[in-house]
Amino acid sequence: MEPTMAGNIAEGNRNIVCQYKDNVATFGIWITRNPLNFSLPLILLQLAAISLASLLIEIFLRPLGQSSIVAQILGGILFGPSVLGHDGIMGSILFPARSMLTLETVAVFGIMFFLFAIGVRTDTRMMVRPERQAVVLGFTAIFVTLVFSLWLTIFLATHVAMDKSLAKALPFFGAAQCLTAFANVSCLLIELKMASSDLGRIASSTAMFTDLVGMCLFITMAGVLQSAFDVKKSVQALGSAFLFVSIMVLIIRPQILKLVKKIPAGKPLGHNYVFTCFTCILIVGLITEVIGQHFMLGPLVLGFITPDGPPLGAPMISKLDLPIGKFLYPTFLTTSGIKTNIFSINLRSFAILAFVITSCCITKILAIVIASRFCNIGLQDSVVVGLVLNARGISELLMFNLWRDGGILTDQEFALSVISVVGVMAVITPLIRLLYDPARRIMPTKRRTIQHSKREAGLRILLCIHNQDNVPTMVNLLEASHATEMSPIGVVAVVLEEVVGRITGMLVSHQTTRSLDPNNARSNQIVSALRQYELYNQTCVTIQPFSIVSPLQTVHDDIFRVAMDESATVIILPFHKHWEIDGSIGSINKCVQSMNVKVLEHAPCSVGILVDRGVLTGQLSILSSQFTYRVAVIYIGGADDAESLWYGARIAGHDNATLTVIRYLLYGCDSARERKHDNSLIDEVRQQNIENQDFVYQEQVVKDGVGLASSLRALENCFDLLIVGRNHQSQILLGLGEWSECPELGVVGDILAAPDFGSTASVLVLQQQRMRGEKLINRVMKQGKESINGCY
Repeated sequence: MEPTMAGNIAEGNRNIVCQYKDNVATFGIWITRNPLNFSLPLILLQLAAISLASLLIEIFLRPLGQSSIVAQILGGILFGPSVLGHDGIMGSILFPARSMLTLETVAVFGIMFFLFAIGVRTDTRMMVRPERQAVVLGFTAIFVTLVFSLWLTIFLATHVAMDKSLAKALPFFGAAQCLTAFANVSCLLIELKMASSDLGRIASSTAMFTDLVGMCLFITMAGVLQSAFDVKKSVQALGSAFLFVSIMVLIIRPQILKLVKKIPAGKPLGHNYVFTCFTCILIVGLITEVIGQHFMLGPLVLGFITPDGPPLGAPMISKLDLPIGKFLYPTFLTTSGIKTNIFSINLRSFAILAFVITSCCITKILAIVIASRFCNIGLQDSVVVGLVLNARGISELLMFNLWRDGGILTDQEFALSVISVVGVMAVITPLIRLLYDPARRIMPTKRRTIQHSKREAGLRILLCIHNQDNVPTMVNLLEASHATEMSPIGVVAVVLEEVVGRITGMLVSHQTTRSLDPNNARSNQIVSALRQYELYNQTCVTIQPFSIVSPLQTVHDDIFRVAMDESATVIILPFHKHWEIDGSIGSINKCVQSMNVKVLEHAPCSVGILVDRGVLTGQLSILSSQFTYRVAVIYIGGADDAESLWYGARIAGHDNATLTVIRYLLYGCDSARERKHDNSLIDEVRQQNIENQDFVYQEQVVKDGVGLASSLRALENCFDLLIVGRNHQSQILLGLGEWSECPELGVVGDILAAPDFGSTASVLVLQQQRMRGEKLINRVMKQGKESINGCY
């Protein structure tokens, strides 16, 4: 006889399932056995169906601005008794009651590792020692929402007719609205790419503070519920939880820190460390279950005490991201949707709970808006922060499942709670996308360019360093910039430390103590080299070294913040290609290229990309008086070329530098207005260097882009640095843009940086500050058309 489920008795939230003990794996359909009656093929089919359905729903909802959590829960509801799992359609063929225990067990493993990852990403210093802003916003959100929600739910339960089960659960729903889980906020911020923004930092720090309060309440509630409201057992559960946390912090954390010091820096994390970490996650989950707490406490605390970033935290996060974050974690969300039966809901209960949740969400937003007035946060920004702090997700679903198992929620209230998570996220996510405009926050209010800066005001350079091999060329560029006491240079050096295991970036200053981090040899070498340059120019150069610890996908937000705070005139970025000593391309970093494109689009000042070929010349230093730094400015026309011209004019004053300005003109084509403007700029620079023997001005006439490219190749071994604008206003370049490999360099910059250019000269591509974004670009394009119309 074919093994089948012998019986299934359901009553409320409880199911009694009877099945054969050897009903695990089938030996194929050839012996007339239904694979769906066996646990292994059934769980494989379930996981595949869950993943595929969630992916398709997410793709369908993406144009509507919805978050992935909405798609994943809807995928579960799709397979549950509300839609396909209804008796009239598929019944319980795909998700029978006998399989739910196995599916939920698999999902629990995903949640344990996911919470560990959240703990690693959490900055515990911000949680234990929150900033004033986070305390004000967090305390206001908790207190105001709690008072209002409890008053509202008690009033409705007393004066409005409703189900007894809903009246019992309503105060719990109200109290839950005052809390904001960091896990929910962090997932939403990452998905919206706001984690490194100013508003993202405010929301994250506030959520960390409120999450500390929420965790204390959750631990208390878990201890009470799992001890069946027994006072003695509850006290024992809470005491053991406090003892567990104390042991983890005071004993286990120092051992982890000792272990981290033994891990070789700069090398892949060994398999033994990964295996040990995974085993510890399972062990601490077991311990918290044994002491009467929820399984989530152990992995979360273990994540808190694990150092983020390399060499342990970041590699662990990268290894967990795909199998856990994209596969097992969504499975738990889907299982909550599968247990949701919308047919158990009556409309009156739905309307009451919808009114409570809507009222509490609006109250929290208003509380944040009012508190933001004391934190110098604008109205629109405070509304965005309020919306983010209303995020729902994994934390609420864990709590609702705990309440369901503890008998606080019936099938109706559980279905209402899951739908409330979907409803809130479906509303707030598009609103955040609508109200949050990152470009508006960094829109410059005044000119920050080399051309328009006053010479006596000096030059403020934000130098971004990703590879320490680029430091010699960057130091040469800084020295050639000709710092004097009358025109000093302030350098804000930012070492880009790529890290995976953090929600928000971290800015580390090396300025206050002027001491180096003994655990980071890479940063030490870079900062030491910059200190030597500062000592060489003590009276006219200041160095402010920082490290930005952030994922490269969002580091541009940190660069913008530093540029605004330090009033940078120009940002110097590294090129994403690294040359080897034989002239070949050694490595390509696409994340650096993406960072450069984002900075170019929204930078609050001028931007330069430095293509470093210094390794081909043996890294000669301009600080030595025996070496002459040969610089050429390639001028075609436009604002970016004007920026490069004025930077070259500054270099022309250096004793160990020579400057050659090469202007390219198109034969038979002229625009009187643009030509007059270019002439006045060049005449001014020539007048400044009229007695400078190391200044040379040349004009070359070409017929087309091919002639320009040929003329550029004649410069291959004549200079040490080529400076050129990114965009140009000329018909010379017509047709050349179609062959560009690196559009962020512009047409000419791409030619000069090509591997087949055959030059040992480094290239600096400059883009002048864009005051009005795309409008300015459109105006430039229009002027370019006018120039073409002026050809004869």
